[in-house]
Formats: sequence, C-alpha cells, structure tokens
Amino acid sequence: MKTIIVWIIRGVIRLIANVKISGYENLPKGGGFVIAVNHLGFLDAPLAYYALNDWNLFIPVAEKWAENPILRWLGKHLNAIFIDRFNPDLKAMREMMKRMEEGQTLVIAPEGTRARDEKMAQGKPGVAFLAARMGWTIVPVAMIGTEDRLVIQNLKHFKRTHIHLSAGKAFTLPPFPKENREEKLQEYTDEIMCRVAAMLPERNRGYYAEHPRLKELLAEHK
Repeated sequence: MKTIIVWIIRGVIRLIANVKISGYENLPKGGGFVIAVNHLGFLDAPLAYYALNDWNLFIPVAEKWAENPILRWLGKHLNAIFIDRFNPDLKAMREMMKRMEEGQTLVIAPEGTRARDEKMAQGKPGVAFLAARMGWTIVPVAMIGTEDRLVIQNLKHFKRTHIHLSAGKAFTLPPFPKENREEKLQEYTDEIMCRVAAMLPERNRGYYAEHPRLKELLAEHK
C-alpha cells in the first residue's frame, strides 16, 4: 500500500510542480540520519516522499491531524508519528529513537508548523536535544517555492509551481556539556536552523535573518 500511495504522491507533484533537487551527494548512505527542513506549505511533507529515493523515512505529524480518519490512514501507511507539539511527548521521542536505531530516516521541521507568513519561525529544541544526545547526523534541507500562496495561485492559472529542494552538508552536534545545558541546547537549535536559513532566499529567513551564526555561514560561502 505504501508503494501505491507514494506513486500517487509523486504523480500529483509532477503534475502541479516542476521540482529541482540538488545536494543528493550530501545524504549519508544507509539511512539513520535526520533531515531538518523549513516548513512553508502543505506540499512540504509530500515532497519528502517525492524527493527521497530511500522511502524508509518517517515524519512527525501534529496529533490534531490524527482526528481526521483519512489523514490518520495515510499517516499509518506512510510511517508517520503523531506527536504533541505543545507538551513533552516521551512516547513519541522513544519511538523516534527506536526507528532511528532501525536505520530509518527522520524528516522533521523544527519550527513545528508551517510558516503562514512565509518566513522561518524560531525552531523548537526537540530535534537538537535528541541529535546531540544520540549522536545523529543532520542534513539541513531548504525548501524554496512551496508557499501555499504561490502553489494555489499557480493552480488557479493551470501553471506548475517551480520548487527547489537543496540539501546542505551533513553535520553532527557535540555532546551536551555538564553545565549551561539550556544555553547550549538553544545554540544547537540555532545551528540547525541557521544552516537551513543559509540556503533560503532572504525573504524566507524570518526569525533568523539577522542571527550572527547565519551571517557567519553566509560569509563562509562567499
């Protein structure tokens, strides 16, 4: 069933969008890593199944979507994890760690929800905490052109939306120090988000537009 659903997803995306993908060479072989993305629109999650040749992936999804029987059914067959975005969800975190140990690939938007103003919001620390604690490799991926406004506007005019998915270099976070753990967790979260922001157009960088770490990363690539 999963193969059929992914086949349908890929067909629909080909119909409504022209997708350019770059940076595949930065993806580790064999799975068991994290893909951290920005979240601009409703197409972002389906694009993960379109772009990745390795379908052994899973995506955390807000638990409110489990109330919809169709979305709950899709989530089950697409290996999603329904998660409480507003409270510590230990059950979901344990399930993520279990799946990563099995070699699955976690695709996650640290912002937690899509950017309705088309700009990055402040990232939540969950993935940074797990990645540092477990030593997971992280690949930052920038999604460009998936804004709901653009997609809907183009659909109304029977035009395909131009979308670019760009993967940056893989990296890992150091283990947490014994002191100043909260400060370090914020630093790690900002590191993930700034690496994504560095590949985005200026208009989409939002909360991180003036972040010192983003400026360092942009200077490195000049």
